[in-house]
Amino acid sequence: MPAASVEAEGRLAPHTLIIVICLMIATLMQALDTTVANVALPYMQGSLSASHDQITWVLTSYIIASAIFTAPVGWLTARFGRKNLMLACLISFIITSVMCGLASSLPEIVVERFLQGMFGAALVPLSQSTMLDLFPPERRGISMSIWSSGVMLGPIIGPTLGGFLTAQYDWRYVFFINVPFGILAILGLLFFMPRVESDKTLRFDWIGFLILALGLTAMQIALDRGEQLDWFSSGTIVTCTVVAALGLYLFVVHMMTADNPFIPRTAFADLNFNGALIVMVTVGLSTLSSTALLGPFLENLSNYPVQSAGMVMAPRGLGMIASMMLAGRLTNRFDPRLLMLFGYGVLETAMVMQEGWTPGVSPGHIALTTILSGAGLGFVFVPLNVLAYATLPVALRTQGAALSALMRNIGSAVGIAVTSAMLDRQTQVEHAVLAQYVTPFTRPMQSFVNVMLDPASPAGASLLNSIVDTQSQIIAYADDYKLIFLTTIPAIMCVFFMRPPKAS
Repeated sequence: MPAASVEAEGRLAPHTLIIVICLMIATLMQALDTTVANVALPYMQGSLSASHDQITWVLTSYIIASAIFTAPVGWLTARFGRKNLMLACLISFIITSVMCGLASSLPEIVVERFLQGMFGAALVPLSQSTMLDLFPPERRGISMSIWSSGVMLGPIIGPTLGGFLTAQYDWRYVFFINVPFGILAILGLLFFMPRVESDKTLRFDWIGFLILALGLTAMQIALDRGEQLDWFSSGTIVTCTVVAALGLYLFVVHMMTADNPFIPRTAFADLNFNGALIVMVTVGLSTLSSTALLGPFLENLSNYPVQSAGMVMAPRGLGMIASMMLAGRLTNRFDPRLLMLFGYGVLETAMVMQEGWTPGVSPGHIALTTILSGAGLGFVFVPLNVLAYATLPVALRTQGAALSALMRNIGSAVGIAVTSAMLDRQTQVEHAVLAQYVTPFTRPMQSFVNVMLDPASPAGASLLNSIVDTQSQIIAYADDYKLIFLTTIPAIMCVFFMRPPKAS
């Protein structure tokens, strides 16, 4: 059944529940594989005889491939058909998952992770555009809340699931877990997913794709390797930055001047969609960068075991699920822009609370903060997806979904790189500032110095340095959360320029 007829008649397609379940399985698998291997890296490092720097390419190769091959999903859908592309990508994703689990060397798993990311890149935008077509406008809030739960929860629960599978079985099961669920999704979509007509006369814009791929690859390498290579003191990072900037600039010029670019210019004529792309960057930044900061804080400063840290972080997912379900029902009753502003208010409240964390913060306070953080993101993400496609032409939905996923990935990559670099840099700066006051000549030190804290003895100096370093990290974490807080301000401004969807 064509997507347009579903909307015109205002009813759901046959077997909608089965299609939705299969689409959510595909979405969750792709989102999970972004972070599910993080915890397993030390075990993979020993099994594959790789160094610490080398094993990170297991993550980097997947992220680079996902970023590169997300952009042309719209063109591929128009050329080969949504159902054909979805099934081909799902089957290939399952095959490459098995190959990753059977890998016996580092080069082998890096190549297979790249292929896995390449085939998985289309799953999220294809599932979103299909969900938009399956549901009539008055139920679009519900459909986006269901879809959003898979996209947003995947990266959050990925480390917890990866840690469980690695501890109980083996790191290879991190990849094998995709097989049974993937087969179910393939069978369901094969029999029940409606077909959408394709245009076999289309020609691919290879120049634009290669320029964009070069720019995104260089940008991702610079972000991933910058912290290890001391950023712009490294010639590699400088070269990658220049190539990334030049590649992205040339891609924009090519897109604006070419006759048939694979990303149509008309997509950027919609005010709502443009604003949604900017907001999506901050959503990606807030989701993964805050999660990446929370784990090390709990494990390194608060001395939580790995499994306990995962349990303390779990309430964030619960808050996100509850808020997404509620936001999906409220979107048709209230202005989605008001729901987004409310979500940002809740999210920023959680960030302010995190700025005051110390290693002694109680598990209850952590749970409350993470619940608020998840709830805020849920109230932002669901109305955002409704507003983004409220005025976008139906023919551009898959293109829009691909661009939206690309911007979210870019925001996540930039957010993790910037917050990690700032954490290390601010820790060093604050350590130098605090160390000025740790001398025998300052009054507080004269009051507390004893045999254990005597800076003249090696043991005392080491203990003092450890205390100063801990306090420096506490301040650095607070500065990172302030930075994330500030990044939400441009996104909030974009909300005021969006237009609400027409009443159903």
